[in-house]
Amino acid sequence: MHSDYTLSFRQYSTSQKFLFYGFAVVLILRLVIVFTMGIMPQDAYYFYYSEHLSLSYFDHPPGVAVMLWLFTKVLGTEVWSLKLTDFIVTCGTLWLIILLSRRFLSDVRSRNVVFVFGSTLIITDLSIVTTPDIPLLLLWTLSLILIHNAIRRPDLMTWLLAGLTAGLAFDSKYTAVFIPAGLICYLLLSKQYRRYLISWQFPVFLLSFSVAILPVVIWNAEHEFASFQFQSGDRVASMLQFKLRPMYFIAVIGHQMVLLLPILAIAIGVVYWKHLKKITRRRILPDDDTLFLLSFSLPIILAFLGISWLYWVKINWMIPAYITASVLVMRYLRVRLITWQMRIAIIAHILLWIQIAFYPINIQSDDTYWGWKKLAVEVGQLQKQYPEHFIFSRDGYKTTAILNFYLDDKIYAANVLGEHALEYSIVDDDLSHLYGRAALFIDSRRIPGEFDTDYVPPDLLSGYFDDITVLSPITLVDKHGKPLRQFAVVECRNYRNKE
Repeated sequence: MHSDYTLSFRQYSTSQKFLFYGFAVVLILRLVIVFTMGIMPQDAYYFYYSEHLSLSYFDHPPGVAVMLWLFTKVLGTEVWSLKLTDFIVTCGTLWLIILLSRRFLSDVRSRNVVFVFGSTLIITDLSIVTTPDIPLLLLWTLSLILIHNAIRRPDLMTWLLAGLTAGLAFDSKYTAVFIPAGLICYLLLSKQYRRYLISWQFPVFLLSFSVAILPVVIWNAEHEFASFQFQSGDRVASMLQFKLRPMYFIAVIGHQMVLLLPILAIAIGVVYWKHLKKITRRRILPDDDTLFLLSFSLPIILAFLGISWLYWVKINWMIPAYITASVLVMRYLRVRLITWQMRIAIIAHILLWIQIAFYPINIQSDDTYWGWKKLAVEVGQLQKQYPEHFIFSRDGYKTTAILNFYLDDKIYAANVLGEHALEYSIVDDDLSHLYGRAALFIDSRRIPGEFDTDYVPPDLLSGYFDDITVLSPITLVDKHGKPLRQFAVVECRNYRNKE
């Protein structure tokens, strides 16, 4: 523990003041984006979670739903209120990271952890787009603080709280299974604290962890373990094919460097490679503090880097590892490199703000923030023209989630056509009340070049409807009249069971 926490701002060095002001610029830009950015499909989908509170959900545990439910009760249900929730909770995570850092670093270096890691694009993404990673990181960091307390000052309540918080992190995202795994790793390698594995402390931790994850376990038991299978089944099956995909590995390195920004990413790679060589080649274990930080980061990094040779690793899977990784790296990172990292961060966030404010690059994907409200207005007009028709889409969750957020009438998903539609299939497991009705199918056309071609409806529609008629598409244009997105509209009559 370090005690030099009373430095006033006047005592900051020039470089520290630059980092402070640079971090302030990043925070201000994030807040501007919070109040000006359009809705993302993830925002709408997890808000749908919060409208249907449950012990768990098909593709994720309930943490993100509880977070949105609590904050939107106070802030309302506007787009900015969802994003402000993300911003506030992520700021809470950064505050906890300072508290965690102070257990291993001086006050100056603790601040640097937040200045550097807190100004990455990873944290920006968490601050403006709703994902389960937001409550995960908050509870992950809190659990590490409590675990550190429990190890140093062992008492029953601290071990109970540590296990409970780790369990709540698991209730936010399954990645939190690496918390008990990291603790086991640390205790096994620590000569000083190895005794906890065969004393009452570790069983207490596991017991409280197990109690905390009961909602997720109960939900899965009631739904044939659907969520656990969704998160593991196909991925494990794909990896067991043992087909090497080196480009996946290269892609993981690339997008992690972008999200962390290059200096921090390279520093983590260099520092962790050196520690890994000492442990594996020289059989030299690091000091106890370093071992703690490595135990809650290195297994995650190695696991997902290994998986990336066989399976596509999503950009956010390794985020929890970077909390303790940033603390460890800050022991070695020079001030000059830290200030350059901040310069890069400021430039990156200015470019991000320009993209969001002016949209110079048209994103060829439904994973965008542009045009969704325009689409909802157009679909609202269609509802008035076709009041007896129900509306559905078939792009996983995105269009359905957005339209459900903006429109009063219920919008359906791909389970209308017998396909699994994630949480929509759980909430709407019986669609017999729609039999005999007509429908409007909204189909996203992602490639501008397709706008001028004839649209061919999916063959699957004819298996569930009698008459299929392509209507005029919805074309979304920018302020200059340039078409950027298009959605096909198909009228379908007499919905029925597939023959």
